[in-house]
Amino acid sequence: MGILKNGFRTSAQSVDVPSDIPYPSVDADVPAALLTDCPAHKQTPLVEKQDLAHAAGVAKVYLKDETGRMGLGSFKALGAAYVIAHHAGATGSEDLSTSLTRRTYVTASAGNHGLSVAAGARVFGAKAIIYLAETVPSAFADRLREKGAEVCVEGADYEASMAAALKRAEENGYTLLSDSSWDGYYELPHRLMEGYLVAAMEAVGQMPEPPTHIFLQAGVGGLAGAMAAYFRKAWGDGPVIVVVEPDKAPALQASIDAGKAVYADGPVSNMGRLDCKEPSLIALKGLAQDADYFLTVSDALAEETTNRLLQSGVASTPSGVGGLAGLFADHREELGLEAASQVLCIISEGAE
Repeated sequence: MGILKNGFRTSAQSVDVPSDIPYPSVDADVPAALLTDCPAHKQTPLVEKQDLAHAAGVAKVYLKDETGRMGLGSFKALGAAYVIAHHAGATGSEDLSTSLTRRTYVTASAGNHGLSVAAGARVFGAKAIIYLAETVPSAFADRLREKGAEVCVEGADYEASMAAALKRAEENGYTLLSDSSWDGYYELPHRLMEGYLVAAMEAVGQMPEPPTHIFLQAGVGGLAGAMAAYFRKAWGDGPVIVVVEPDKAPALQASIDAGKAVYADGPVSNMGRLDCKEPSLIALKGLAQDADYFLTVSDALAEETTNRLLQSGVASTPSGVGGLAGLFADHREELGLEAASQVLCIISEGAE
């Protein structure tokens, strides 16, 4: 499809999701306060890249660089670990390091979410079991094991590994901690998305002035949904918000086009952390309200953008540069990009 203008953005109609699905939170103060006590937490940089701006034919390109976030190399560090910290605090234990010794968290991941679950569980004494699809690089499995997680490889794609994780959780009474949401499962992913607001809050404070355009990459949509909601709170209707997905996994774009959540079948993408065929319902509901456009990019463009960014001094992956790749897609006129445009993108993970 390439590009889709979001008809829900200016319409009184709402996308068809269950009525009890919440909108993304915009309260960044709660996760920010909790993270002040974390020794690994510090603000990640916002960098201006004039070479990228010149190549894109715009005035400014700003990158919120999440490649060093809390030693885990991804914005995902703000999500699951934040949820687990909430659970630890709720125990009332004086020694938080052992407060969750009887708890086991299970999830499916394409890598970075699993690292956040594993790291959070380890800090508070819990056990982590991470299911990976067969397409996830073995390097991620090794990193998860280094964090103390049990790793299970099952299924040809993310959706199959998630089904296996859900089954394991239900059979054993474990806590399923997914970064996606569906009918009947939204409380924990809603809180998890709240953790991502810290990066959005930092970006708002770091930007010298509001951007004209924001490009946000999406898999199930957690990052895009949380950040779009916060940016609308901070900057109103001014910025054009563009959600960028792999053309092999346009779950959000296809769902917006259909007016309801749909499965977007397709081959495997090299944007592995974005290669999700079903959207988070919380993200879908929020982005139907907040995003202006949904854009898909090819594996080739994502790879080209990764190399372009490396030449500019930042090492990432095709997944990590997904939003930036959207800036270099051939949709300048539709998106209203001009020589005076100021663009904000998120580099969501470091190199593998």
